[in-house]
Amino acid sequence: MNKALLLGLVLFAGCGKKDDGGGGGTGKTTEGSGNTPAPSGDVTLNASGATFQKAFQEVAIEGYTKAHKGTKINYGAGGSGKGRQDFADQVVDFACSDAPYKEGSAAPKGGNFFYIPNVLGAITVSYNLDGVKLQLSAETLAKIFQREITKWNDPAIAADNTGVTLPDTAIVVARRSDGSGTTENFTKFLAMAGGPGWKLASGSTVEWPNDTQAGNGNGGVAQIVKSTKGAIGYVDLSDAKASGLTYAAIKNQAGKFVEPTVAATTAAGDGIEVKDDLIFTALNAKGDAAYPITAQSWCMVYEKQTDKAKGTAIKAYFKYMLTDAQALLPEIDFAPIPKSLADKALANIEKVQVP
Repeated sequence: MNKALLLGLVLFAGCGKKDDGGGGGTGKTTEGSGNTPAPSGDVTLNASGATFQKAFQEVAIEGYTKAHKGTKINYGAGGSGKGRQDFADQVVDFACSDAPYKEGSAAPKGGNFFYIPNVLGAITVSYNLDGVKLQLSAETLAKIFQREITKWNDPAIAADNTGVTLPDTAIVVARRSDGSGTTENFTKFLAMAGGPGWKLASGSTVEWPNDTQAGNGNGGVAQIVKSTKGAIGYVDLSDAKASGLTYAAIKNQAGKFVEPTVAATTAAGDGIEVKDDLIFTALNAKGDAAYPITAQSWCMVYEKQTDKAKGTAIKAYFKYMLTDAQALLPEIDFAPIPKSLADKALANIEKVQVP
């Protein structure tokens, strides 16, 4: 199904049809969606944050603003770290991030806020080797990204790929240059599943070895991998597919090598444990079918809005992301969040106060 037709169907559904209970729907009539009316006048919302969910923001914004002509939404995908900083400094109306604020970090200036989960997506391990289909364990990945393994025919890689002829090609590691939720989730996976072999810690920024190559955003890493023989990097599935990259099957907690797909991402989300503030992780999930490097992403909204038109528009757009827009996700290689989680997120949106 092409993007234009998909958006048309979703917009038709959002003009009065009741949700059938699938995906992230709530069973309510969705006008933009839920009980919060869309703003009646012209309003512009500015947002920034994760490149991981950039593709989703693009189609969600297009779908929402086609139905609500008076609303304009600008999303700058500068990375999760920039999104968190912009939100904390109140230079944007909302922001999105693949990782929450660290404990002890300075409180955002706007006061109490909500984490609103909206996306589950696979982080691929993409590589550039002609005619080679790889499967990789976390232990092997840890050694590759720490530069302990520097050739593709290393015995550790061979052990993960019995019967595969591996080339004597130098490995080039591509990683993010910016503060990145994708980096944080990828390195958290290596810390969780790679055991004591992972020594670089985890976070939105990491002190990578000096001979690694840095790219800005998921697209920047994808470009390095695509243009460099022997390269390997971590890239969200949507960007990896858009760039025509090859990616590995990754060994999950059940010992199965699983390829990154929407179905495998959905399987990882089935068993998540969610905290009261809606923080959770889908990394290294249980289950034979779960893709182990499944990441999650949130958008952040202040509980007390100071502008009526903007606050009304934010509530309407966030409800749209959690209802009708969830149907857009599989088409861009993401998975909807579980309905039970969407319902909790919608309940928090109802708590957002508009003057």
